[in-house]
Amino acid sequence: MSSGSSYRKGPPKHQNKVAWKPHAGITINPTEVGGKLRPFSEPTGICARCKEQIDWKRRYGKYKPITEPGKCQRCSKRNVRQAYHNLCTGCAKEQNVCAKCSCRVDKIIGRDILEVEAEQKALEEAIKNARERDRRTLLRAMNKEKADRKAKTNDKSSKAGELFTAESLEEHVECSRKDEDYSDEDVLKVVG
Repeated sequence: MSSGSSYRKGPPKHQNKVAWKPHAGITINPTEVGGKLRPFSEPTGICARCKEQIDWKRRYGKYKPITEPGKCQRCSKRNVRQAYHNLCTGCAKEQNVCAKCSCRVDKIIGRDILEVEAEQKALEEAIKNARERDRRTLLRAMNKEKADRKAKTNDKSSKAGELFTAESLEEHVECSRKDEDYSDEDVLKVVG
C-alpha cells in the first residue's frame, strides 16, 4: 500500500492568511522595464486563456520580458516582439489564430499598437476635415471623456478646490469683494 499522503482529502492543513507577493523585500528600480515608470506592455493578439496565463505569470513574479525579437513559427522571420508569443502579429492576424497557442479564436484580446495609431490618425484626419461646429463638438466630447477618466483615477479632491471655490486667486478676490459691498460709513454706524 502507498503512503497516506497521496490519499489525503479535504482542505489544506495550513491555509494562507495573506496572498503571496513576489519581490516583497526587494526594491525594484522604477525606471527599469516592469517598474512603476515603465510598466510591461499589455499582451495583444492572444486568446482569453493565454491572457489569463500571462497575467498569472505577472502576478506571481514568473513573467520574463522578451529582450530581443523571437522567430515566428510560420514565416521564420524575427518579428515576435512580445514575450511568450510564438507567432508574429502579421501571421496571427492573417491566420486568425492566437499568437501564443496558435489555436483558432473568434475573439482576440488586446489591440495592436499599429491599430491604435491608425485609429488615432483617422480620427485626427476626420477632425481636420470636419466643419468647425462638428470639430468643436468632437473635441468637447473627447475632453469630457478625458476629464471623466481623470476624475475616476483621482479619487482625492485637490486642496485648492477645498480652499477656494473659484478657479483662480483673482476670481476668489473678486467674489470676496462683491460680498463686502459696505462702505466705511456703514461700519461707523454699526460700531457707533
